[in-house]
Amino acid sequence: MGMKTLVDIDEAVLKEAMGIAGASSKKETIMLALEELIKSRLRQQIRSKMGSGILHLGLSDLKKMRQRRQKTHKTF
Repeated sequence: MGMKTLVDIDEAVLKEAMGIAGASSKKETIMLALEELIKSRLRQQIRSKMGSGILHLGLSDLKKMRQRRQKTHKTF
């Protein structure tokens, strides 16, 4: 179960995000936005390490990572 948090969000921005996301509630919109942020930043981190010798991943490794992530994140 999550925690309750009071956040001041621009109503126009939230309504636009709800429309774009096709979300039916503010909570769903915020959760979708957070999930997208997490995925985007993880992709950036992976891209920054590719070819550096720090990260050695093949396609099968990336697929396993995606499957693990999908199991841990709820879908709406």
